[in-house]
Amino acid sequence: MSSLSAVLKSHQPGFHAVVPFDPARDRLYPFDFTENNRELSPDEIADTERFAAYINRTLQQQRARYGFGGYGEHRTLYARSKHFNSVDETEPRRLHLGIDIWGPSGTKVMAPLNAVVHSFAFNNNDSDYGATIILSHNLDGASFHTLYGHLSLNSIKNLQEGKNIKKGEVIAEFGMRFENGNWPPHLHFQLITDIGDWKGDYPGVCRFSEKEQWLENCPDPDLILQMSQYA
Repeated sequence: MSSLSAVLKSHQPGFHAVVPFDPARDRLYPFDFTENNRELSPDEIADTERFAAYINRTLQQQRARYGFGGYGEHRTLYARSKHFNSVDETEPRRLHLGIDIWGPSGTKVMAPLNAVVHSFAFNNNDSDYGATIILSHNLDGASFHTLYGHLSLNSIKNLQEGKNIKKGEVIAEFGMRFENGNWPPHLHFQLITDIGDWKGDYPGVCRFSEKEQWLENCPDPDLILQMSQYA
């Protein structure tokens, strides 16, 4: 276990929920977006309206408030966009580095712990993050960042780098397709140990051949979310 993972585990009882979720009442559905998912065709994934209809239909059938999952998942769905192809056209990016929470646009997003706004941006490429916020944190001397992607444009309106954020404060909301990178509404939540020189953006998908180094720098977001036990 990395030092950051150990620190996060020790603080788990004190983290605030990132989305409104009551485990005593709400259900999660674990979506699988690998090649094992035979319910979705490439054409359906490429068509955001049809993709969203699948998400909504499944959640309704499962009586689930949110869809959940994806950390370390090798996803065929990224073939929907050239955004995930490599520059040299050798190995495309397919391994997911965060956790996705699928739900209605407008769903509130809250800070799990005290933070400072590191950066934000509108990453307006097809299948990119859309509106994005990155927060900086420090726990027991361990510095790290949390990334929130696929937000509404209103989430970054009048935001300032260096702004102090309190635990539990509403910082954003799930965006609609025109502002979230052309996806069905959801939150991409990711942990980043060393963000380097990145601002307002950081890869959320990597090449499978490079997964060890990327997953090492991006630990399991469920260390904060603590939601996988309900999916």
